[in-house]
Amino acid sequence: MSDLLVIEFPSEEKAEEVRQKLLGLQKEYLIELGDAVIAVKQPNGHIKLNQLFSTTAVGAAGGAFWGTLIGFIFLMPLAGAAIGAASGALSGKLTDFGINDDFIREASASLQSGNAALFLLIKKMTTDKVLEDLKGSGGKVLRTSFDNEKEAELQKALADASAAVQSAAPAPEQAPST
Repeated sequence: MSDLLVIEFPSEEKAEEVRQKLLGLQKEYLIELGDAVIAVKQPNGHIKLNQLFSTTAVGAAGGAFWGTLIGFIFLMPLAGAAIGAASGALSGKLTDFGINDDFIREASASLQSGNAALFLLIKKMTTDKVLEDLKGSGGKVLRTSFDNEKEAELQKALADASAAVQSAAPAPEQAPST
């Protein structure tokens, strides 16, 4: 069973930084992601989705391959590749897997202009190690399917980042008393 996690960040760059950190943790087998999408609310209110990979491009590549293969049978490989790429791109565009795009747009409607939300579909996670790596990332949990204890741990890890940044700031100098 997968868990859904939505974290709001003040910018797309910060959300992308955290997504890249999580993808690095995935290479270390500390987390297994089913999907990781960044949604950014534009100044005009439109929600821009930054998918992990493009289903349109994958569909076009697969369609071109099969179109070429079938085209060789009918001695028209270029026409087969073109038709296959077009049909593959169309089917890729219509395909949606992972987190539902309509859900992402609906949940992102509450974002302030310029803010970004990182949507994660987590299949497996070594919670303590992932939370340790997320400290210092900032962000605010908007939605989650975690149990209350795990959600509190995540919120604390993200809140620790804010406290760590504030405590790292130099203390204001006081005038010497006479």
